Amino acid sequence: MASVLVTAFEPYDDWPTNASWLTLVELTKNLPDEPVITTRRYCVDFDKVRTQLAKDLADGYDFAIHLGQSPPDALITLETIGINVRGERDQPPEQFGPLVADGPTAYHTQLPVRELTERLRNAGLPARVSYHAGEYLCNATLYLSHHLTIQLGVDTKSLFIHLPLDPSQLKPTMCRQATLPVTTGARALRLILQELDQL
Repeated sequence: MASVLVTAFEPYDDWPTNASWLTLVELTKNLPDEPVITTRRYCVDFDKVRTQLAKDLADGYDFAIHLGQSPPDALITLETIGINVRGERDQPPEQFGPLVADGPTAYHTQLPVRELTERLRNAGLPARVSYHAGEYLCNATLYLSHHLTIQLGVDTKSLFIHLPLDPSQLKPTMCRQATLPVTTGARALRLILQELDQL
């Protein structure tokens, strides 16, 4: 039976909630019998995420699914590549630096992202493949998950999924913002977990 680490983030900036955490909480209301799932909530902080990832990945999970909130998106987005770039939201791009000084330029997920995305679409769920997870903490989580796996000598395969806002998170000035109920996001996660348990 496969083991899966599923992580989400705490609220950040002026967001009182985070769609990733709301979705993970919804998932735990009806967890599948298989695979065996461990959940974590991470701080929105580069150094704390790295420390917590190293601690969690040392347990040698088969898979790690990392969730993040992406307010502009209308689709469940499966990220393919994490790049060795660290940028804070208040920094201009020219001030960005590497996540790992001697690390490779990028890591490509070993999981079948296209097939998983197609599985979601066939189930009527709005999903897409993305080849760039950005330059901020979501990208860092994907990159470091791969990098730390190698450093720790474990065989965890990692994936990052961006989720749209839940309707409950809309602000008065965001009436036209795309949203996706966390129940739908949780349904997508259950389907992905079923697929991973068969790999």
